[in-house]
Amino acid sequence: MAEEKDLLASVSDISTDSEFFSPKPPGYQPGKTRYCFVMGTVMSGLGKGIFSSCLAKLMKDKGLKVAPIKLEGYLNIDSGTLNPFRHGEVFVLDDGMECDMDLGTYERMLNQDLSRANFATSGQIFSSVLHKERHGDYLGRDVQMIPHVTGEVKLRLRTLAMQSQADIVFVEIGGTVGDLENAYYIEAMRELAYEEGPGSSCFMALTYILEPKTLGEQKSKAAQLGIKQLMQLGIQPDIIACRATRPVNEAARQKISIYSNVPVDRVVSLPDSASIYMIPAMLRNGGLDFEVLKLLKLEDRINLRYERNAWARWCDFTDKIGTASKEINIGITGKYTSVRDSYASIINALEHAGIALGCNVRISWIDTTDIDSKNVQKYLAEVDGIIVPGGFGTRGAEGKIACIKYARENELPYLGICFGFQMAVIEFARNVCGLIKANSTEIDTNSDEPVIGILPEQKKIEGLGGNMRLGGYDVSLKPDTMAAKLYGNAESIRLRFRHRYEVDPHYIEKLEKAGLVFSGRAPDHPIMQIFELPDHPFFMGTQAHPCLISRPLRPEAMFVGLVAAGMRKKYPEHKMPGVIEIVREVCGQSTKKLW
Repeated sequence: MAEEKDLLASVSDISTDSEFFSPKPPGYQPGKTRYCFVMGTVMSGLGKGIFSSCLAKLMKDKGLKVAPIKLEGYLNIDSGTLNPFRHGEVFVLDDGMECDMDLGTYERMLNQDLSRANFATSGQIFSSVLHKERHGDYLGRDVQMIPHVTGEVKLRLRTLAMQSQADIVFVEIGGTVGDLENAYYIEAMRELAYEEGPGSSCFMALTYILEPKTLGEQKSKAAQLGIKQLMQLGIQPDIIACRATRPVNEAARQKISIYSNVPVDRVVSLPDSASIYMIPAMLRNGGLDFEVLKLLKLEDRINLRYERNAWARWCDFTDKIGTASKEINIGITGKYTSVRDSYASIINALEHAGIALGCNVRISWIDTTDIDSKNVQKYLAEVDGIIVPGGFGTRGAEGKIACIKYARENELPYLGICFGFQMAVIEFARNVCGLIKANSTEIDTNSDEPVIGILPEQKKIEGLGGNMRLGGYDVSLKPDTMAAKLYGNAESIRLRFRHRYEVDPHYIEKLEKAGLVFSGRAPDHPIMQIFELPDHPFFMGTQAHPCLISRPLRPEAMFVGLVAAGMRKKYPEHKMPGVIEIVREVCGQSTKKLW
């Protein structure tokens, strides 16, 4: 963090008598790092992050070093206060940055941990500019959108290039070209490409090909107009990716090629795919990876042997997609179930676990708002396991507790995440320990039995979000517990957190005497981070969000355990190995082939 601030503060090439404003970190060499800019036209939601991350993966598989960055137009400093209904999941990085869900796509696709250097908002950019203005860093100049705000954007990108020593920085601009808040981002990209020199940059535009059912044919006019808008801003796209429900026909591609001055072999079709993990092969088969290498003059940096090995490992994974012989149904019992993007990481973690286990994981979305002890069986009768995910606020909390009680009493595999951890502790306190008034101070500030609350050391930290436990923390595991065994008998693991409320230390002894095992704790504080019930087929909860660290080639152990337990419940006649044995095999902890 300190190094990043130093780089951002140490700006060269600032002069009061020159119109050139091109701030660079000390030691930066223009042209050494290449830049790929990804922008969208026609509409948002085209999958710019998926496209950019898949292309970045292909470059990384060739032995190149890549660094992505997402530029968001909103004025929030980060994504922490955004409602999941409006913006989808808040993805938390290891360093505590709360960011856009696209950062999760990059981490999963690249198998690479990112940091706050990989995410920027207009709020961050403007705050930095105003801070520098107040400290006289602009040497008396009148501070303007051009060149100073665009200069700050360029400095962010160059700082990332320096810190990561990347061969290619992939820059994704959120929203669309026509959005007012994106105009200065696009101008900054134009300036950067000009300043870095020929062959340093590649502009990629995603667009959408309409196919109205009433017409029965693909229409490219909206795409043409969107690309024209981009060209009017001084950007000549090098590659155009055409999103559509079906493969884009030759006629539509030719029209776009003529209209945009882009060779037709660089106007590529990207139809909908059953899995985002099939898209790298789609891009590779179309030769898009080598087009980028040629545009950026990076052919001499690739490592063909490394690429063969990396691509073989990836194909071993994707070859399993769609070949499952078993299927289970996992219920996600939350309150944001109408917006699937609210649980994007959970969906991906379940997919990773299912593919590894040869099982199709079907998800049932269960809104807990109307669930109670009388009707809970109706909602959970058809599921083979449930997840109670994270969330904030009181709505649906009692419905979640009813679901947890049903899972505990009926040996239904259960995984509680963050709020799901807290609600499970409350359910156990009420129905096993006899603390019938047990609750969380988040739900009832005057609770007589506040088994969940804000710890005293957290209460000292003021401000919204200030007292949250954010980012990556080490978790000490209790030996011989399921948690320890799931992670290969490790003494500690690292997980990511985003919560305020903890198990009150005054209740820990009573909960443990009743049979609840706290198998994961903070190393230096009385903070409970993982629990389990030993006599249950699979009943675990964690204050962390383990879904955030699940990767396609490295599925997360708790999710593998949940899916394995669901399979054992649904297919008892198959006499499958135990959950721990299955997890150890799938997660690479065992050399013995079990099934």
